[in-house]
Amino acid sequence: MKDVLLVKYGEIAMRGKNRLMIENNLIKTIAKNLKPLGDYLTTREQGRFVIECRNDKDIFDYDRVIDVVANILGVTAVCPGIRLEDCSIENIRKMALKHFKENFGEKNLTFKVETKRSNKKYPMTSWQISSDVGGYILNAVDGIKVDVHNPDVTIMVEIRNYSYIYSKIIKGFGGLPIEASAKATLLMSGGIDSPVAGFLSAKRGIEIDAVYFNSPPYTSDRAKQKVIDLAKRLSVFTGGIRLYIVPFTEIQLHIYDCVPPEKMTVFLKRAMLKCAEKIALKNGSLALITGDSVGQVASQTLQAINAIDSACSQLPVLRPLCAMDKQDIVDWARKIKTYDISIRPYEDCCTVFVAKHPETKPKRAIIEKIEAQIPNLEELIDKAVNITEFIDV
Repeated sequence: MKDVLLVKYGEIAMRGKNRLMIENNLIKTIAKNLKPLGDYLTTREQGRFVIECRNDKDIFDYDRVIDVVANILGVTAVCPGIRLEDCSIENIRKMALKHFKENFGEKNLTFKVETKRSNKKYPMTSWQISSDVGGYILNAVDGIKVDVHNPDVTIMVEIRNYSYIYSKIIKGFGGLPIEASAKATLLMSGGIDSPVAGFLSAKRGIEIDAVYFNSPPYTSDRAKQKVIDLAKRLSVFTGGIRLYIVPFTEIQLHIYDCVPPEKMTVFLKRAMLKCAEKIALKNGSLALITGDSVGQVASQTLQAINAIDSACSQLPVLRPLCAMDKQDIVDWARKIKTYDISIRPYEDCCTVFVAKHPETKPKRAIIEKIEAQIPNLEELIDKAVNITEFIDV
């Protein structure tokens, strides 16, 4: 018997010829993220990964390992349990009873045993194993009852190359592991939406870089730190993020002097997309990502999105939140623990310069015509990109 952590994954199993490559990628990510915690080994086991201490004398630190592995994208669930080399029904019975007593004691509760028999050569069916092991536990523990429909406890038995017993299933986020797709660059503000957009993109296997537009003295160092903290939180899921910090004050003031106030937000967002696209092309990204949700604010109507997106000439703009309402986005932010960081009361560069009555239905042709008449805008954008700094978090 050995303490292990079973790692389940879902979508990866349907990836056909690419499955092995993606599995290898996920194993590599698990190994990298667990390295600071100790000497752990991750191996394959018929549709599962198994994590164990490489040294039999080491104690498995379940709390810390589960916290790390459950947050790795591509993982649907993790299950702390035991592995048996002796797969006889006698040993399975005995170890299942031991597991039950150690985890649930002598409490008055209901239970059932559920078996998955991936090894079809095993001489008993799944139903026979469940019935045998369940009857053994029932006879050995006073005060418990079997309930196959809604039990308090489910003891899982999996028959693979080895046998596994567990009873706790901690859900992960699923999706695909990072680098299963290509790289994209996220326009990151300090708000609620853009971190969620970055997370959901990463959940599809996209490697994330991020761009933040810094506008001192109109935005403070605390606003900048908020974005850095958001990037650090996202890096829990992505394995690391390069955050580009674009000096945007000069561009903002120049646009402010050259365009009507009600059109200000559209032109600022066009300038941001132009900066982000130039940075993205340098870092090998194949798309930009924003936190826009259609109709949520004036700059996110379809007319505004059409007028803004034409600023990009080479890369598509992805909007993972386009069909979500605000509560959906807030729920995700709480789930990935970015919400409390995002609501810190420090303004970003957009909110500082927003008009009282922004235009909601700008016409793309008019916006492009006005922009073409703004002197030196492209030069200012190139200047900002050339002096952009970055932080690896």
